[in-house]
Amino acid sequence: MTGGGASDAERVDRAFLARVVEPGDELAGRWLRELGAAETARRLSEGGGPLPGASEKRWAGLRSRAARADPEEDLAQARAAGVRFLVPGDVEWPGQLDDLGDGRPVGLWVRGAAHVRMWALRSVAVVGARACTEYGAHMAAVLGAGLAERGWVVVSGGAYGVDGAAHRGVLGVGGATVAVLACGVDRPYPRGHAQLINRIAEQGLVVGELPPGEHPTQSRFILRNRVIAALTRGTVVVEAAHRSGALVTARAAQRLGRFTMGVPGPATSALSAGVHELLRGDAVLVSDAAEIVELVGDMGELAPAKRGPVLPRDLLEPGARQVLAALPGRGAAAVDAVARGAGTTVDDAVGRLYELRALGYVERHGDTWKLTRQAMISVSSDRRPS
Repeated sequence: MTGGGASDAERVDRAFLARVVEPGDELAGRWLRELGAAETARRLSEGGGPLPGASEKRWAGLRSRAARADPEEDLAQARAAGVRFLVPGDVEWPGQLDDLGDGRPVGLWVRGAAHVRMWALRSVAVVGARACTEYGAHMAAVLGAGLAERGWVVVSGGAYGVDGAAHRGVLGVGGATVAVLACGVDRPYPRGHAQLINRIAEQGLVVGELPPGEHPTQSRFILRNRVIAALTRGTVVVEAAHRSGALVTARAAQRLGRFTMGVPGPATSALSAGVHELLRGDAVLVSDAAEIVELVGDMGELAPAKRGPVLPRDLLEPGARQVLAALPGRGAAAVDAVARGAGTTVDDAVGRLYELRALGYVERHGDTWKLTRQAMISVSSDRRPS
């Protein structure tokens, strides 16, 4: 339960604070940094004047929450649900979260047997629209599976749409995936994904900042996204409209110095408009898992070069290709005209023409030569402007 490292007293104090303060509360984070968890928890419990920076109204709200907080009960409920509570100082604590400064989580509630810190070292976030298109769901699943097959952990938010597709793509190939929730990890949300999130907990990890039983709110969803960005080496946005939580994740990744990537979609799609806006900035366009790994991975993890299909004429020697290109698309040509067009001698042109005839590219008509019907189609398409 302890995860090693931090003391039991520190864990109890931080469990108390996880119940009292909201995720990402930088003022509370400053108190933790300057005063420590024990003193911050004591002041909230015992009262007195507000801590520095807190108004009377805000202090009253925090004190009201503190009066109802029961960290021992929260930790007991967590143990009963197979959940552990990690805090800074634990061996398993993912150091990337410290990049959030005073906005880092007070602690992390974790379901699943995997080692959070080790998994976070080689992880990528795949996020996007909840109401995604079939294209978006397909790309998320393919990217998730491809990253998993390359030994990468895929992190997402467990939501409908792109998140769920990415998780399922990973699970389908037996890979590693992490769902970061905006609620207590003992109460999967959305409820329609309860089975998926439970499966992630069995095969991967489900993590969150909120104590057992806590419900999600709009602000908690937004703040959850900074954790997804901080945990990972980079964030891939598959589909996102101009107003999208996925863009919040991407911008948090940019602020943290992480890689930001986008999968392009149709220029007319409102669900790709946000991605295209990112790509017009500092984000990198990616279309498959290999391109993602090339960006976020170690030196030498390069994506294979992409090429068009190899056509039969591509296998010809350069001289033969020049002679073939010198023949007109329609009609026939004399050998001397072909030689001039190819920039070679008549004797060389004749030899190349007989070679091309044997391969089915040209045919002889008296003293002239012309393309065969099949070669005519091939060469004309090759000459057509793109």
